[in-house]
Amino acid sequence: MSDSIVSALTIAGSDSGGGAGIQADLKTFAAHGVHGLSAIAALTAQHTRGVTAVHVPPVEFLRAQIDACFDDFDIGAVKLGMLATAEVIHAVADALQAHAPAPLVLDPVMVATSGARLLAEDALEALRTRLLPRADLLTPNIPEAELLAGMRIASAADAEQALARLLAMGARAVLLKGAHLDEGAQVVDRYRDATTSAVFTHARLPIEGHGTGCTLASAAAARLCLGWPVPQAAAAAVDYVGRALRQGYRPGRGEVRVLDHLGAAEQPQA
Repeated sequence: MSDSIVSALTIAGSDSGGGAGIQADLKTFAAHGVHGLSAIAALTAQHTRGVTAVHVPPVEFLRAQIDACFDDFDIGAVKLGMLATAEVIHAVADALQAHAPAPLVLDPVMVATSGARLLAEDALEALRTRLLPRADLLTPNIPEAELLAGMRIASAADAEQALARLLAMGARAVLLKGAHLDEGAQVVDRYRDATTSAVFTHARLPIEGHGTGCTLASAAAARLCLGWPVPQAAAAAVDYVGRALRQGYRPGRGEVRVLDHLGAAEQPQA
């Protein structure tokens, strides 16, 4: 390489509104001083009021994007986001197996903010068997963790049980996002791996954020690129999302707030 800058690759969906997906990932990488690469697994026609259309490119083209990135760049981490179908999941899993990157952050995008399920049953099973066991860090929200773990999560005790189940399914570390769980005025995010457990508690903000899950996973991936251990990368990612959300803004006519990546940026040291 001619320069020492490290690269992070996001394989996810594009948000034409600029608040989530590939666009949020690339902003997050830039805010962390990491060069951002992207392979677009889905195209959405989207704004701050919703999604109006989705197009899934042929998997052969997705694989070509991934191969092109690995052919030319030193990739320090990979972040996975919206993978719309079982065929896409298998194509991504095959590509990762061929290139054997590490580490891998998996944001299992399966449930929309409205509560609508985004994956068919065969796609869910493909996610469980092909990608979850490869994840160095899995970052589900509560509805996604319920689908992956096959259980209802209605309490702190349920959340702890779900963490144990997801680790038993092969993920090496799990950061369970707690915004969907009613724990009073606080939001509790829970982290666990084979040797470490941590709880991150922060005030519940009266804000409807857009792109928080994408940003959390890509912030963790950026830190991993810079050599941070997984537990510290997860903790720093939670802090980054909090700063970006508090400083967020409303660029469209919808009520959702887009994260302020420039305002939240700092220069992390490994």
